[in-house]
Amino acid sequence: MLGFFGVINAKGMGRIRVFPAQNANCGFVFAGIIMLSSIAAVLALTPVVVLGQFPPPVKDVTTLKSKYHEGVTISYKEPGLCETTPGVKSYSGYVHLPPGLLSDISGEEQNYPINTFFWFFESRKDPENAPLAIWLNGGPGGSSLMGGLQENGPCFIGADSNSTYLNPWSWNNEVNMLYLDQPAQVGFSYDVLTNITVNLAEKGELKQLIPTDFSDGVPEQNNTFYVGTVGSQQLGKTANTTVHAAHALWHFAQTWFGEFPGYKPNDDRVSLWTESYGGHYGPGFFKFFQQQNEKINNRTIDEEGTNYIHLDTLGIVNGLLDNIIQFPSYNQMAYNNTYGIQHISKEQYEKAVDEYERPGGCREKLAACQKLAEEEDPDWRGNVPSVIKCFDKIHIDDCAALDDLEETLNFGWYDIAHPKADPTPEPYMHGYLAQDWVLSALGVPVNFTAASPSVGASFDSTGDINRAGSMEAVAYLLDSGVKVHMMYGDRDYACNWLGGEEVSLLINHEGSEGFRSAGYAPLLTTEGEGGFVRQYGNYSFARVFQAGHEVPWYQPEVSYEIFMRATFNRDIATGLLPVSDDLATAGPSSTFHVKNEVPESPEPKCYVRAPGTCTPEQYATVVDGTAIVKDFFVVGNVKDEMRGDGTQKVIMTPERVDEL
Repeated sequence: MLGFFGVINAKGMGRIRVFPAQNANCGFVFAGIIMLSSIAAVLALTPVVVLGQFPPPVKDVTTLKSKYHEGVTISYKEPGLCETTPGVKSYSGYVHLPPGLLSDISGEEQNYPINTFFWFFESRKDPENAPLAIWLNGGPGGSSLMGGLQENGPCFIGADSNSTYLNPWSWNNEVNMLYLDQPAQVGFSYDVLTNITVNLAEKGELKQLIPTDFSDGVPEQNNTFYVGTVGSQQLGKTANTTVHAAHALWHFAQTWFGEFPGYKPNDDRVSLWTESYGGHYGPGFFKFFQQQNEKINNRTIDEEGTNYIHLDTLGIVNGLLDNIIQFPSYNQMAYNNTYGIQHISKEQYEKAVDEYERPGGCREKLAACQKLAEEEDPDWRGNVPSVIKCFDKIHIDDCAALDDLEETLNFGWYDIAHPKADPTPEPYMHGYLAQDWVLSALGVPVNFTAASPSVGASFDSTGDINRAGSMEAVAYLLDSGVKVHMMYGDRDYACNWLGGEEVSLLINHEGSEGFRSAGYAPLLTTEGEGGFVRQYGNYSFARVFQAGHEVPWYQPEVSYEIFMRATFNRDIATGLLPVSDDLATAGPSSTFHVKNEVPESPEPKCYVRAPGTCTPEQYATVVDGTAIVKDFFVVGNVKDEMRGDGTQKVIMTPERVDEL
């Protein structure tokens, strides 16, 4: 999913030891599965290079200096890509923050520039009067273009990885949409331009993005070895906690909302929708923004050009908020789920439950580390040795048996009904974002990194995934008047709905009792029942039927209706009722009794830019060079046949490839 390079897959993350090598979203393509201690439970990093050459020179870009902040600039252009609806504009570009800007809070060290990529799409309907929503994928280290090009953006990528077609359920139908790559070194965002190589055929750390000066020339490339330009890959030159990332994003927002000429709304409401590790990002970011708003109101912050940001809705899609609460659901989801799919035995299940729940077990040790972190690192700086050591030990010793169990699972991390080598969502964006003409149109000086190994490792080094605080942040936001709506696909394993439901019920805010007393109502759309939802006032939790991790890809209409109803203050169940403080759904207290049919499992289709889509046998042919590749898909094998005198070989010709 790297788009250029990357050792990443595109959806979630996975477990990471020190330097990941596999996935990103409640699991990216880092190196493992990321359960308790690695960022992985949310990313999914498996090298996915979206590149094959250096990016073309940047041209036709407008650059503006900030009127209020020295050294801050905005650069942008109209790319003319993806959103092709007549009259609807889009802008891609960067907010460039100089080193030292983040020292305004507690002297936070930031000795590197932050160049944050954005892609803004006007609403297809009345953009001047439409509200704005920000979309963030998770990871940590995952690019939000996964959401923009695979889930809820204006377009999808064609099977040729070189064309697009419009998405009728795009979230920019009536809302201005802003997709951001954050923190630095994710997607098209960067700190310092750095030339690199990546060898996807290697194992472990050798697979990572390696800074290279090419003083001896540029080596030949193939389907596993690439060169390109990305960020520095240094762990100290990106965020390493949710709080650090929130601080950087707030400065981006101050500049973009105040000075970007392409956005001058009459409706100043801002919503944030997040996915996967967004269960940390969303609550943490909006909490920070709301605290800054309070400082602006009481004039603790009174600098010229500072903007109060009107926070409207926080949306969380299959999010990971708290590992202590959500971890037990991994065992249950693998053993007993609403699809009747049993991926582990009763003995494995009972052993895993015991490892977690027993006195002195994983839960107890994790709770002790969270308590230590709250006492010794209350501001979540991520630099207290005792806290880091505690979380490291959790991963290496105290919860290792549970991590090891997860590594034996042989099904889709993001969809329990799909194979481990899952061909969905279609990975076409990786090839598309490697095209020279696309990079040129976007005006980016770097290749695309779908999931950043350096960012994943940076967050992993502080134990950010195991910190408490996200649930408390949701409570604070609800009590501050911010709407919070959660949707979970019920086939996702990485950040599954069973754990999400438990979290939703344990968030203690002013309306907690009303929410817990509310029942589940059918979630109705024009297609019928798309799931169930519990709602009380401005807070809801929805279980979406037949959806994996990236809910908008699986159920575009259902997710669109949830988004629209949340944004425009209608009840989530029907969209017919205005939301009041005492609005409550009625129905059963649980929906686990509502079972699902198991869908047909797709056959693996090996896409060379996303190795996670390949079986080991398929990818072996990519590595040894015998794979026949068309539009980035493995479509066959070179056939060696003896002819004539027995010394000649028949090789697949270009014409035969076209036939395939």
